[in-house]
Amino acid sequence: MWELLDVAHPGDRASAIFDVAIRLLIALNIVAVILETVPALATRAGAFFSAFEVFSVTVFSIEYVGRVWSCVEIPRYREPVTGRIRYALSPLALIDLLAVLPSLLPALGVDLRMMRGVRLFRLFRILKLTRYSRSLHLIGRVFRRAREELVIALSAIALVLIVASSLMYYAEHGAQPNLFSSIPAAMWWGVVTLTTLGYGDVFPVTPFGRLMGGVFAIAGVLLVALPTAMLGAAFVEEFRREREEETTVATHENAGGERCPTCGGPVARDPATP
Repeated sequence: MWELLDVAHPGDRASAIFDVAIRLLIALNIVAVILETVPALATRAGAFFSAFEVFSVTVFSIEYVGRVWSCVEIPRYREPVTGRIRYALSPLALIDLLAVLPSLLPALGVDLRMMRGVRLFRLFRILKLTRYSRSLHLIGRVFRRAREELVIALSAIALVLIVASSLMYYAEHGAQPNLFSSIPAAMWWGVVTLTTLGYGDVFPVTPFGRLMGGVFAIAGVLLVALPTAMLGAAFVEEFRREREEETTVATHENAGGERCPTCGGPVARDPATP
C-alpha cells in the first residue's frame, strides 16, 4: 500500500500511474472550484459539480486513510499508534486532511450556513501537488535555506513601514484627515509605496509629505531587492547541490550499486562486504 501511494520510484509503474491519476484529479478539482463560481455554470451543471465533488472526496479520503494506515512502513513512523499519530500531524498529511475536511463537515452534521466561504478551502487540494512536484520541493528547500535571511529582511521592511506610516500620518493628518486618519490607515499608503505599486488612491499633498514620500519610494525599491537577492542565491545553491546529488546517484548506478527501496537513494556498502 505504501509503495503504491508514495511518490513513484524509477521502474514502479503502478505507483507512477497512481501519481498521474491523483495529479489529474487535483487539477480537475481546482478547475471545478473555479468554474463553480460562475453563476450560469453553477445553475446548469450543479448536479455534475456535486457528483464530481462526492467522487473526489471519496478518492481523497481513501488515499488519506491508506497513507495513515501504511505509514508504519517508514522507519520513523514504525510505532503502530504513536507513529500514525505523528504522521497524521506532519505537514503533508495535514494538507491531505484539509483537502477533504471542508466537504466532510456538512456530512458530519456541522451547520455551515453561516460559513459558506469554508468551501473555498477546497482550493487547499492544490497543495497536494507539493508531494509530487519536484519544482515545488525545490522551492520549499530554498525557503528553508534562506529562512533566517528572509526573517531579517522582512523585519527591516516592517520597521521601515512603521516609520514611514508614522511620519506620513503626522505630515498629512492635518491636510487630509479622512485619508490619513490614523497610523494604521497611513500604513495602506506605506504598503503600496514601499512595494512600488503606487495605486494613487492615497498620496501626500504637503511639501514635507511629498519629500518623505519620495524618500520612502526609493527605499522601497532597495528593500524589495533584498529578499529577491537572498532567494536567488538560495536557488543557485540548491541547484548546485541537486546536480551534485544526481551526479553521485548516476555514478553509483553505473558502478552497479543498489538503491534504497524506500527513498530511491544509493545504498552505501562496506567495501569488504561481497
